[in-house]
Amino acid sequence: MPGPVGVRPEVLAAMTRPMIAHRTPAYEALHATVSTGLQGAFGTSRPVWLLTMSATGAMEMALRGLAPGRIVSLVNGEFADRFAQVAEGCGHTVQRCFAPFGGVVPLAELEAALVTGDVRAVTVVHVETSTGAASDLAAVAALARHYGALTLVDAVTSVGAQPVLADAWDLDFVFTGSQKALALPPGLAFAVASERYLATARANPRRGLYLDPLRAHRYALASQAPTTPALPLLFAAEVQVARVAAEGLEARWTRHAEMRAAISAWVDAVRADGIDLRIVAPEGARGAGVTACVVPDGIAAEALVRRVAGAGWTLGDGYGPLRTATFRVGHLGEHSVATLHPCLDVIRTALDDLMG
Repeated sequence: MPGPVGVRPEVLAAMTRPMIAHRTPAYEALHATVSTGLQGAFGTSRPVWLLTMSATGAMEMALRGLAPGRIVSLVNGEFADRFAQVAEGCGHTVQRCFAPFGGVVPLAELEAALVTGDVRAVTVVHVETSTGAASDLAAVAALARHYGALTLVDAVTSVGAQPVLADAWDLDFVFTGSQKALALPPGLAFAVASERYLATARANPRRGLYLDPLRAHRYALASQAPTTPALPLLFAAEVQVARVAAEGLEARWTRHAEMRAAISAWVDAVRADGIDLRIVAPEGARGAGVTACVVPDGIAAEALVRRVAGAGWTLGDGYGPLRTATFRVGHLGEHSVATLHPCLDVIRTALDDLMG
């Protein structure tokens, strides 16, 4: 499924270590190891913030740093719309640029919204988990920067699965969750902020406390946490960042790209056999970690997911308006083409059975 993903036994075992005091050199060493170990996945030399919260908490933190103003939200799925809803909840005026679920917002539409001026920030989901669609993050950021807007990025399903280059693409706030391609238990969020973002946040006196990005940054510089951190999860993260480093980021990205290619080829083969199964996201705009598929007419996606579960595999249900017509395959974390194919075989058998 698209998350929470499976976690290696040795990573889970690390969570049983005895607790340590978090205002000590021992904790600071742990924090520094995990933060530094995540820099490559974010493509950054900046501190990676370690946050005890879900990724939605980091999403709200990104918006808490900005004084209320005009936000342009690229909305092409449920999580992209959540970003817009959080912005509204933080007092911003939001202009949504829509794309059909499964597509991406054309850059021309973004520019039409930006050219009117006075846009504080653009929110964008790199890979929309509800559909598997991948936006051109570098192009979005360049366009936003051209018009003086910050770029706030949900990279929940991309960090660790495909390149996310926070520094090279000049992204202003990027966050992810622990339970996706980084293959950790849920409960942590990781984030990176630009100096431009931090300067903007300093001009906003109403940032709250728990979600205050400047407070998170100040503590991160000292390899500390603003509040009591989830120590067992950080023990697990220490082990996992070492595993990711041993595999190598390029190899990890390649492994995920191979899984994306494998499921695309499998869908083509199913279609060649006369079964009208389709991938939601268009070719060339598909994320490396999740694929949403539209089931053939006459088949309920929920029935397919249940039948596959009966064979021992857990798929993701459809999400939002696509819920009854789609299922989602999460090919991220520690999976490979070798572990993906048995799952696809089971899905094919379930399709054949349901079609009679």
